[in-house]
Amino acid sequence: MAENPNNLQAAENAEPTAEELSEVLRVRREKFAALKEAGRNPFEQTRYDRTAYAQQIAEHFDELDEQMVSIAGRIMSKRSMGKASFFDVADASGRIQIYIKRDIVGEETYDQFKKWDIGDIVGVKGEVFRTKHGEISIRATEAILLSKSLLPLPEKFHGLTNTDLRYRQRYVDLIMNPEVRDVFVKRSLIIRELRNFLDNKGYLEVETPVLHNIAGGAAARPFITHHNSLNIDMYLRIALELHLKRLIVGGFDKVYEIGRVFRNEGMDTKHNPEFTMLEFYQAYSNYEDIMNLTEEMLRYVAQKVLGTTTVVYGNEEIDLGKPFARITMVEAVKKYTGVDFDEIHTLEEARAVAKEHKVQYEERHLKGDILNLFFDEFVEDKLVQPTFLMGHPVEISPLSKRMADKPDYTERFELFITGREFANAFSELNDPIDQKERFEHQLELKAQGDEEATDMDNDFINALEYGLPPTGGFGMGVDRLVMFLTNQPSIRDVLLFPTMKPTAEEQSKKAATPVACAVKEEAAEVAVSAESVQLDLSKVKVEPLFEDMIDFDTFSKSDFRVVKVEACEAVPKSKKLLKFTLNDGSEKKRTILSGIHEYYEPEELVGKTCVAITNLPPRKMMGIDSEGMLISAVYEYDGHEGLNLLMLDDTIPAGAKLY
Repeated sequence: MAENPNNLQAAENAEPTAEELSEVLRVRREKFAALKEAGRNPFEQTRYDRTAYAQQIAEHFDELDEQMVSIAGRIMSKRSMGKASFFDVADASGRIQIYIKRDIVGEETYDQFKKWDIGDIVGVKGEVFRTKHGEISIRATEAILLSKSLLPLPEKFHGLTNTDLRYRQRYVDLIMNPEVRDVFVKRSLIIRELRNFLDNKGYLEVETPVLHNIAGGAAARPFITHHNSLNIDMYLRIALELHLKRLIVGGFDKVYEIGRVFRNEGMDTKHNPEFTMLEFYQAYSNYEDIMNLTEEMLRYVAQKVLGTTTVVYGNEEIDLGKPFARITMVEAVKKYTGVDFDEIHTLEEARAVAKEHKVQYEERHLKGDILNLFFDEFVEDKLVQPTFLMGHPVEISPLSKRMADKPDYTERFELFITGREFANAFSELNDPIDQKERFEHQLELKAQGDEEATDMDNDFINALEYGLPPTGGFGMGVDRLVMFLTNQPSIRDVLLFPTMKPTAEEQSKKAATPVACAVKEEAAEVAVSAESVQLDLSKVKVEPLFEDMIDFDTFSKSDFRVVKVEACEAVPKSKKLLKFTLNDGSEKKRTILSGIHEYYEPEELVGKTCVAITNLPPRKMMGIDSEGMLISAVYEYDGHEGLNLLMLDDTIPAGAKLY
């Protein structure tokens, strides 16, 4: 009964080429048709009694050795040796090897087994044993097909590696990559322990509306929908805050909510249009109380889920067990730039120092806004170990209470870990007059073109006029916490079904108008194919060719290289720039910034093969050195600029030189 890996059946296990795929699909459907004809339709199975899971058998082998068990799961590999075979079955807990022999299960069952495909879902009953090679296995006495896989799984040894496809077909990703399933198990545990912590502290979990009449509680661009019956526009919530604080007004002392929020903004490795927020509010407390609670909560969750307060993220070891650092925004900016905003008293002085340090600002920005721009530019990525940033300017904190001794600043903190913001909290503003004035300032910003400015919420002002007790409030993106505790580089790695841009095929089908045509005297609707969706060339204009000649040597000085996009993200505070991390064939990763966010979302470019000029001198863009230029095709179409990033066949290696 020896397993022989050299006896793999190529027809069973090989990944089909693109040319072979249609044949593979045809064969699988023929197998299914034969099963139906023989009265063995697997889709008619409604249940299967199983008594054990793969992991349970492995962990309790001594107790289950030579005992009969029933398991169910998906065939992940097959190794045939004539009258006997091995195959691996994966269930929700892991994998286990099955030994099936014709003399034991009978000729009919064994003949049926030989027609099963990798990916099929089966039920197996048999005796637990250990092979002479030491592998815990089940000796099958009965086996039944429970569901037929009509599509082949990816090649079994390498799994599903295409990042874009993994996100689009998470169900296949979960089948092929067990480590992905572990991430989502941990995500569930993290959320459970957040609940346990707050429940044990006496907080009440509540649910508040997802559809809002006013988009408030955060600085963010909302999604807008329409309520047909009421004939009004409504907003998907951008935060949980304002309704939860209404509950504090109503007499609840401690409330929290874990729920989805929606922001109509750019997507990158840290942002998804819908994400999970935790917000909690506690009456008769301030931001310092919430700061202490936050520190305690993160230690608790890490210890419960990971068994340690030391977390490895990327190349960094983060110690949640030590007291978190605490620093004001003014102190942080002074530490990393030498600029002391306590010594800057006017807007003109703030603008002058911004120009000196090449910090880009807009005409609407006030002194506090410019201080925040300094922080974003020079400080944020330096806060690797857990750090509470305090003392935010009032201009960027419309819902936070002012400091009594420094009224230009607020009782607010943000938690930064690994150079990223994790949480935001305040001593909540409970002065209705001040709150109304700040809402009015937000309306002014909206009139000046700030799409993230909040609206006036008169009902919330009304609630404050009834009296909000001194209150501490907290908000945290749960997805970022999961990224941190599971060491995942992208938010899409911790979302089961992240938002994805439709494929070109999906877009063409959606845009196509179905047309009627007669086929065999029957009416049928035919969708316009992707190939038929073309630019109207009469509307295309391109720049005229240069008349000036350059010599060959001058042209040859430009080093055009094939590059692979390893990471891509939107540049904070920029609507146009994308930041690329590129493999150019050298040992060093290359960073290039490109103003193409209008045409592409970052996630659709990861993994692509492009062309870059690599010997241009670095130039600063938003404070980041851009080390070259990605090549795009630019033209005018129907009066608007069109752009296509030049992409090559993925088989071309990084570093290949273009001549």
